[in-house]
Amino acid sequence: MSKKSGEDPDGTSGSDNSGAADAGEPETGETSAPETEPSGVEPVLDDIAAAASTDPEPGSPRDLTMVRRVAIAAWVVFMVVEVALNGLAFDRTQLIVLLCLGMLAATIGRRKAISVIIDWLPFALILVLYDWTRDVARIVDMPTQWHLAPDVDHALFGVNPTVWLQEHLKGASPPWWEVITSVVYMSYFIVPYAAAAVLWLRDRSAWRRYAACFVATTFLALVGYTLVPAAPPWAAARCTAEQVVDHPREPMCMTNEAGAPGGGILGDVTPTQPGAAPYVERISARGWNVLNIHAASTLVEVGQGKANLVAAIPSLHAGLTMLLALFMWPRVKALGKTLFMGYALAMAFTLVYTAEHYVFDILLGWALAAFVIVVANLVDKYWLIPRKQRREAAEAEAQPEAGAEAGVTAPR
Repeated sequence: MSKKSGEDPDGTSGSDNSGAADAGEPETGETSAPETEPSGVEPVLDDIAAAASTDPEPGSPRDLTMVRRVAIAAWVVFMVVEVALNGLAFDRTQLIVLLCLGMLAATIGRRKAISVIIDWLPFALILVLYDWTRDVARIVDMPTQWHLAPDVDHALFGVNPTVWLQEHLKGASPPWWEVITSVVYMSYFIVPYAAAAVLWLRDRSAWRRYAACFVATTFLALVGYTLVPAAPPWAAARCTAEQVVDHPREPMCMTNEAGAPGGGILGDVTPTQPGAAPYVERISARGWNVLNIHAASTLVEVGQGKANLVAAIPSLHAGLTMLLALFMWPRVKALGKTLFMGYALAMAFTLVYTAEHYVFDILLGWALAAFVIVVANLVDKYWLIPRKQRREAAEAEAQPEAGAEAGVTAPR
């Protein structure tokens, strides 16, 4: 079926049709009275009213490019002021609201404004449901695994990777490059959602697949760390084997920032850098101190304190960043592949070095992401694509029949 003029591939109407003729333009060869205003100039108020419309008319001659650019510029200024006054939006709901405002600005004259709400509200509500169900882990109260991941890591590498990295790289104070690890760690709370917003603007169909994969990965991870709660490396360094013999969820020893005697479950750290602490530390936030942004470091630490402290298996940080890399792999060129995969690997290094996760946790997160992508591709191949092909075939068959019937019944 032929599409109407002005529709984008999503079926939504656009209004960037520069050069379209006005409805009242005289036909060729006719003369008209001199105009008092320059031809083709639209009143500014009319442009703004058309931009606010949730259902612009297909094929509308109104060019809203300038309105869209002004709206995007206003959103950028607003974001700069927001970040300057309140810092980065690490709260998921707040971040999605801010991104939706930017998408509303970017859709002016291109797509129905209501499509932002139609697509993003269910996505946001599902993630809110995820936040509410995270406490199910406390209700189920499964025994916490304190030795599983460190034992697997030691079996794989002969040493504990977190201990080895902090022995060789950690200093008494954060080196300059820990700014990168802190930024990478916190980017998890922004990048997957910002990428989703860009994907939505470029291809709504691909965005729907990404959103479905994102939600599936998130909830499968929830099942994992609900049924198999596990302590991260920084917690294991604060507790001895005797203190966690009963598999407690959040024992008091987890609050001991100075580390347990003998380095706790992970053992002593023999630092090569003078003055470095002889035990594994949680250092994912201290890179901000290099930039003297102590408020950011404090914000991270407060947020970490409110989170599920034994949600380590699998690593959702690793899972979602690898999901983004695998999803974008067939959709981008060589540079994009390098950047997305490099981001996932940088996140993995950051998580191990800063004692947020074991390598075992990360491998499980990557496996979860790969599983979701494989299932999504199978659903596309054996269900969605065949269904689309059947629908298109039925529409193609219906067109000749409708044309033949119109020819029979047409008046002579």
